[in-house]
Amino acid sequence: METASCPVTPRWNVERPFLTGRFHQEAKATSQQAGSKGFSTDTFISPGTEKPIGCYPASVQELLLIDDLLSALVGIEGRYTSIKRVRGKDDRVSFQVDASMDLALQELAKRIFPLCENFLLINQFVESKSQFKNGLVNHAFAAALRALLLDFQAMVAQLEHQFRLGRLSIQGFWFFCQPMMGSMQALCAVVQKASANNFMGSVVLNLLQNQAKAMAGDHAVRSLLEKMTQCASSAYLGILERWVYEGVIDDPYGEFFIAENKSLQKESLTQDYDAKYWQQRYSLKDDIPSFLSNAAGTILTTGKYLNVMRECGHNVQVPVSENSKLMSFGSNHHYLECIKSAYNFASGELLNLIKEKYDLMGKLRSIKHYFLLDQGDFLVHFMDIARDELVKRPDEISVEKLQSLLDLALRTTAAAADPRHEDLTCCVERSSLLKRLGTLKDLEISRPVSDSNDLEESVSITGLETFSLSYKVQWPLSLVISRKALTKYQLIFRFLFHCKHVDRQLCGAWQVHQGVRALYTRGTVISRSSVLCRSMLKFINSLLNYLTFEVLEPNWHMMQDRLQTAKSIDEVIQYHDFFLDKCLKECLLLLPELLKKVERLKSICLQYVAATQRLISSSIYIPKPEEQSNIPTGSEKLKQWRSKSKAPVMKLATSDATAVTDSVLKFEREFNFELQSLGPILSNGSQAEPYLTHLAQWILGVANDQ
Repeated sequence: METASCPVTPRWNVERPFLTGRFHQEAKATSQQAGSKGFSTDTFISPGTEKPIGCYPASVQELLLIDDLLSALVGIEGRYTSIKRVRGKDDRVSFQVDASMDLALQELAKRIFPLCENFLLINQFVESKSQFKNGLVNHAFAAALRALLLDFQAMVAQLEHQFRLGRLSIQGFWFFCQPMMGSMQALCAVVQKASANNFMGSVVLNLLQNQAKAMAGDHAVRSLLEKMTQCASSAYLGILERWVYEGVIDDPYGEFFIAENKSLQKESLTQDYDAKYWQQRYSLKDDIPSFLSNAAGTILTTGKYLNVMRECGHNVQVPVSENSKLMSFGSNHHYLECIKSAYNFASGELLNLIKEKYDLMGKLRSIKHYFLLDQGDFLVHFMDIARDELVKRPDEISVEKLQSLLDLALRTTAAAADPRHEDLTCCVERSSLLKRLGTLKDLEISRPVSDSNDLEESVSITGLETFSLSYKVQWPLSLVISRKALTKYQLIFRFLFHCKHVDRQLCGAWQVHQGVRALYTRGTVISRSSVLCRSMLKFINSLLNYLTFEVLEPNWHMMQDRLQTAKSIDEVIQYHDFFLDKCLKECLLLLPELLKKVERLKSICLQYVAATQRLISSSIYIPKPEEQSNIPTGSEKLKQWRSKSKAPVMKLATSDATAVTDSVLKFEREFNFELQSLGPILSNGSQAEPYLTHLAQWILGVANDQ
């Protein structure tokens, strides 16, 4: 059969506007009579007869095959071609031809059948995924495929027209089908994977992109796949645009790569130590579009910042121009620049809101005044007026009474000038500092805190060991000063507060010793007790100086400088958390072995103070008030008075002197032993923790004085 050259040009142009509407298969119309130059298969087949195709000559078989192939291209069975469907996960289809057909024609038909099968599978995907319940990405992808199939059907109509004119042979048919084979096969591969696994959203976009990369050697197929990706991602980019420009997730089918956990509320930041609001209220899913993978973290953070401002009632929206709309993505990476610009705007706005309107630094300075004892006058006053309540057991203390005493101390000291002092409250913990540290599993404690019952048995726990402060923090400052951050402040405060208490008690004991200096105590147990008291006082002062001037103040100034240069709220949170963790560690709170030694030393000091008054009153004779008026003031007369009064002063020299001396020596041995054992631990630990060097110098200096 002579085949004329035919100007068939498939309208496979992906740049034309995509049509809308659903493609409906139509049964192939009854063949019409051919014109004077045309052909019709009815010429060779009588109505009502269906002979095997092998009964006809090869030229007639060719015409019959072309007629059937034109039907097969749009998914319709012919007289001698049939469709076999294999139901299953892949839902495959295959075309079969009459076995009696000429072998050469069968071979050509089998080459064209994959195109027919691909059309059927793609059309099936379009019909099944056009509903919105399958997601916006699948819906947009199906719409693009539908427009593509319309072009494909237009090309089939052109081929049929050429066939009716008698200008199309089977070789020509194959020639015109070849350019479409690669494109349809690539799209079918994506469609099959998406259908078999019921993929939606980001996964479909990644399938398209991966298929486009795999077809890098075929420019036409790759361009088509990239165009399909652009069409499928249009709705997805709309979701992305609302998130990075408004902080709103408009994702009815869960396709977006950012998940929202609505069960996590911002109030948990001030109530729950392990609150995950900031980390998990919005989080990244596993399936992220590959073209957004490098910017996923920035996208997540941008929307989070905008959402915080909306939660504050601060309506803000990233300025959007025609040039900054996220309508498409391409090799120029313009969409990445838009995302970066939105992030910079949101970050700057939120940081300015928290620093200026909510005065973050003022709040932190206020917390420093109270929790880190930056202004100690209110604490001294409070410890004086609340002493009777603090010496009780924790379950016997009235927190309401302590709160009223705290308010009184705040109003009558320099703290009254702080406009935020009303946010300060007090509380009483139920466990010791060591046990409380053991319950906080997230702290990087060098070794687990062992049972400290041996320590608590010797000194019963009172309010002085369990008293703590609390602070009212409102949203959005609770992002920075969370429950976890406040707990760390409380741990530091409890340690400092108890050290201050020990220091005050030792100062009182020292004053008692100083009060009997006028009496002759040289060479007695009182003089030895005075030396011990001075050593204890030097130890606790050295510890407080280290905590204040070597740890808290330098780290505070470092954090303050960093916060001034912070560019985002995440950096602010990071710097603040780093400050607290560093202070906890350098204050020995994360070093259980050292902390237990220090607690043991403080316990010995408190036991010594409790026994001081009894030791002194048992060892010397303290003149009555009327007798004290008879004590001469001149140095020479005082010496003469002391020599005359030596006997009564040492009233227990012959009776209980041994017991009193043994008591002082016991405290001295215990204190020196613990102090000297602390020295090597600090020296060894300073190799791994250099900050211990300063404390070791102080402690070893005290030990060397003994």
